[in-house]
Amino acid sequence: MDLLALADFNLVARHGGFGKASRAAGRPKATLSRRVAELEASLDLRLFERGARTLKLTEEGRALFERTGQLLAELDETAAAIASGGHSPRGRLRISAPLLFSQTAMGQLAAGFALKHPEVRLEVTTEDRSVDMVEEAYDLVIRVNPEPDESLVGRVFLRDRLVVVASPGLSPPADEAAVPAVVRGAANQADAWNVTTPTGRARIAVSPVLSLSSLVMVRDAVRMGVGVGRLPVSLVSHDLADGTLVHWGDVEGSAISLWTLYPTRRLLSARVSAFLDYLHEAFPNGTPDELAAYLRR
Repeated sequence: MDLLALADFNLVARHGGFGKASRAAGRPKATLSRRVAELEASLDLRLFERGARTLKLTEEGRALFERTGQLLAELDETAAAIASGGHSPRGRLRISAPLLFSQTAMGQLAAGFALKHPEVRLEVTTEDRSVDMVEEAYDLVIRVNPEPDESLVGRVFLRDRLVVVASPGLSPPADEAAVPAVVRGAANQADAWNVTTPTGRARIAVSPVLSLSSLVMVRDAVRMGVGVGRLPVSLVSHDLADGTLVHWGDVEGSAISLWTLYPTRRLLSARVSAFLDYLHEAFPNGTPDELAAYLRR
């Protein structure tokens, strides 16, 4: 396979058309078209559906783009590193991170990483949805308890758990009466929370009085005494230590794992490797206490 033709195919696929690719690369449109046609002929495959005004990847073209795009980028990066006489990470690093982690820790992490690796242009977006890493051009994503995905590899870098907390002025009910609760998301959740305490298991009947979209908002509302809440222990450990909040129990089956995920491939870019190493430096043991201490800075 002609590597140069493959690179031209990726250029056109990435920009969504021969004209856009030509303008972006400063190369003749006719040359790109010819090189892609030669690649299609050598593979005996049609890689693009060509319309009067549109250009769309075929199923085979999309598969080829997904499997080769990042590899070509890594080859370019490796060649640049060798040519410069070093292996320092450089270039753009796009990361998608969940809302709570972004709100509490990602700003500090991003700033520290940028200071340590000034030649990397870090771009972080915040979203809890599953993203298509190839289609949306992410180099790495951070996710909470992700579903298995054979196209991705990753590792756990932090662990946490949910606890039920309340302000000191709110006492557990003596009977099975429902206690006011602050919940994240829709209010039509389970009407009871199962917890473990030092004395055994317990069932806390709840009646949602506030539905909020962020766990930081939930914590702030719980601090005000409006109701109990289920929150990551790392987010409230200092409140518990200070007596601002009181621990009612650990939520059963609430183990939280934060993963870093990236596309399966033999070569891992220097940028991604550097960020993974930086996360390990920040959270060497990956415990809730380490995250709580980091958030306290």
